[in-house]
Amino acid sequence: MTYYYSKTIGTGFDEAVARIKQALNEEGFGILMEIDVKGTMKEKLDVDFRNYRILGACNPSFAYKALQAEDKVGTMLPCNVIVQEAADGDVEIAAINPIASMQAIDNPELLEIAETIGQKLKMVIQNA
Repeated sequence: MTYYYSKTIGTGFDEAVARIKQALNEEGFGILMEIDVKGTMKEKLDVDFRNYRILGACNPSFAYKALQAEDKVGTMLPCNVIVQEAADGDVEIAAINPIASMQAIDNPELLEIAETIGQKLKMVIQNA
């Protein structure tokens, strides 16, 4: 089992970010944080890095259910989604596979929630 879902899309970087945000919204996710890795690397390390954005996505109702089932699961939230530009200009979008990340927790109720979120994140990747 891979720890992420991904695909390469035929758009520019900024359009890919907009498309993934729209797809997340359509599946009930909000963006809690957005990290511009390229900008951060330049500011903090004075190094050039490719376009790379991390979106911290959260579906509040499922986050609530997960926290009710396992109070320490917050260490694994939110669900991260990335958009990155390859050297050849292709843009890849990827999302965490919550089933893979939750395997370390022995809680069947949490696994059910992870399966549902996983299906939603697969749809996000497909629809972006």
